[in-house]
Amino acid sequence: MQPTALRPDSAAVHAGRGDLRALGVHVPPVDLSTTNPLPDVETGGDSYEALATGGLPIDGGSHVYQRLWNPTTARFEQALAELEGCAEAVAFSSGMAAITACLLAARADGKGHVVAVRPLYGGTDHLLATGLLGTEVTWAEPDRVAEALRPDTGLVVVETPANPTLELVDLAAVAEQCGEVPLLVDNTFATPVLQQPARHGATLVVHSATKYLGGHGDVLAGVVATTSDWAQRLRPVRALTGGILHPLAGYLLHRGLQTLPLRVRHQSASAYKLAARLAEHSAVERVFYPGLAECDPSGLIGRQMSEPGAVISLAVRGGYQAAADTAAACRLITHAVSLGGVDTLIQHPAALTHRPVAADAKPGASILRVSVGLEDVEDVYEDLDRALRQT
Repeated sequence: MQPTALRPDSAAVHAGRGDLRALGVHVPPVDLSTTNPLPDVETGGDSYEALATGGLPIDGGSHVYQRLWNPTTARFEQALAELEGCAEAVAFSSGMAAITACLLAARADGKGHVVAVRPLYGGTDHLLATGLLGTEVTWAEPDRVAEALRPDTGLVVVETPANPTLELVDLAAVAEQCGEVPLLVDNTFATPVLQQPARHGATLVVHSATKYLGGHGDVLAGVVATTSDWAQRLRPVRALTGGILHPLAGYLLHRGLQTLPLRVRHQSASAYKLAARLAEHSAVERVFYPGLAECDPSGLIGRQMSEPGAVISLAVRGGYQAAADTAAACRLITHAVSLGGVDTLIQHPAALTHRPVAADAKPGASILRVSVGLEDVEDVYEDLDRALRQT
């Protein structure tokens, strides 16, 4: 019988697989059924009601319909929840679908006001700023969250490390200011390997699972690790809006978790070496990376986050054109958005992922973001060095 409390590296390999021995299989099966047989009308109706209202499958019942629940996706959810130290997790078709569900669930309770701390991922920033979902946002500094709260505040939203300039937020300090208001933390950059926000007061821990959790650039997904109460509130939103994760994507994500600790720690170690060298480069004005002392004034690395992660941002001397030329000149490094895959990526946030962000909050025009992959760090540095010197 599988131990109930595994250490993180063991949990990454075994979590969500507790039923495989009884099934007589070694690898989780992929259930692609869009519809499922109903034992009888009454049981079918009871099953539908349980799933449509945010519950889990009933004993002797049916899964009814894939938009409501799927066993392959549920295994990934269970595993991710365990890694994040949360009771449950709810998976979605994208990271933005996950964020949307959290906002809609809060607003359904009459809590349409959000307090948010910038920087945030550009898509999240844009969604909040437009008020598309009927929410209203107040932007606040991390130490001014408490005074921004209102009776109708449904969520406080932060991202740490923040996209794209890697600012760190003291989660315990923000959570203390939140009081009874749920704290939502985007943990995409850190992953549960390096940081577990729920242990520092977060109620909702969101990932663009497309990134490190999948890890290979071949699956689009989002996930929210949270309490059982919030999971029950999120599942009906997912069912009604159609944001369910496809089972094959759930399988790939569950598989990705098995190598997550190895990938993230190796990438973080490489990023640390790369950031230190780039900080001395004549063509680089500034490096943004939590592993550099000046980027972690509160000493959160080692206290809140175990390692500084695998994303680096750098301000290139020469402004926008120099940055654009550097990105275009890379050969080993792929010029593309996204992050967290096995290969190193570079992109210009202000022109791409953060293009819709308000001018006063947009990243600088000279800033490039680098997601460090699994290549030899010397090859990555040599490619960047050559590209920087060409501009």
